[in-house]
Amino acid sequence: MPDRRTELADAALAVVAARGLKGLTHRAVDAQAGVAVGTTSNYFRNRATLTRAAVDRVEERDRLLLQQGGKEIPTSVAGLAEQIAGAVMGLAHENAELTRARFAFALDQPDVVAAGHERLVSALTQLLEAMGLSEARARAEAVSDYSDGLAMHLLTARKGQDMDTATVARNVRRLLEG
Repeated sequence: MPDRRTELADAALAVVAARGLKGLTHRAVDAQAGVAVGTTSNYFRNRATLTRAAVDRVEERDRLLLQQGGKEIPTSVAGLAEQIAGAVMGLAHENAELTRARFAFALDQPDVVAAGHERLVSALTQLLEAMGLSEARARAEAVSDYSDGLAMHLLTARKGQDMDTATVARNVRRLLEG
């Protein structure tokens, strides 16, 4: 069971996903979490610390999504492409609320999410280097850009359109292999 801070951070994400950043208040998080008024401000003294906690939680949940099902770290490009494709499709469907919140933070406060993005790209770069791929950093950035763009489009311009995970995996594999 998550601790109170995690519960409140998740509630903050739900508020941002539903109302945008302007709707993120301590009282709104209290209501979303179903706790007494003032509880959120006891844990997060100001809006900046609440926002930071929510952004940290986005990163943590993204990481958990990538590791979903106890999957091991892929050792092949095909395996990695399938794992990334599954994560992207998860971000656009069953985890759409998380993705909407992440994009709201990214658009409003890009500096706040930049460090998490860099950690993700760096981890992917290291994995690609371990697989012996050349230009690992450029490939990692291309996959990240494609993944974020696709998730955004599946939530907006392509909402309701079918796209299968195999197609996404093929596209990611092309980016990885060059």
